[in-house]
Amino acid sequence: MKIQNLVFSIVLMTTAPAAMAFKGDVEAGEAKSVTCAACHSKDGNSVIPVNPSLAGQNYSYLAQALKDYRSGARSNPIMKGQAALLKDEDIENLAKYFSTQSGKLVSLPAR
Repeated sequence: MKIQNLVFSIVLMTTAPAAMAFKGDVEAGEAKSVTCAACHSKDGNSVIPVNPSLAGQNYSYLAQALKDYRSGARSNPIMKGQAALLKDEDIENLAKYFSTQSGKLVSLPAR
């Protein structure tokens, strides 16, 4: 049991500072995510197979994807329109919010 506690403590000490270092405000991100809920669900765990789940995704990935949609570097007409409305602070807040949500594993139908 002591070894498990030690390992947990080491993991927590090495990952928590990195998560805290990212910009953004979880509460502001949650408030801004209301629009996202239509396609990605309220907590970011999409129930629509063609729409990716955002919950638990990497902060840097989420922020970069939104910036890429906004700039046109990443192409999706719906996301381009949504991201065009976002300021950098909004992107940071959304990335922080969704990256802190628990992602749920779902089974996909067999092909």
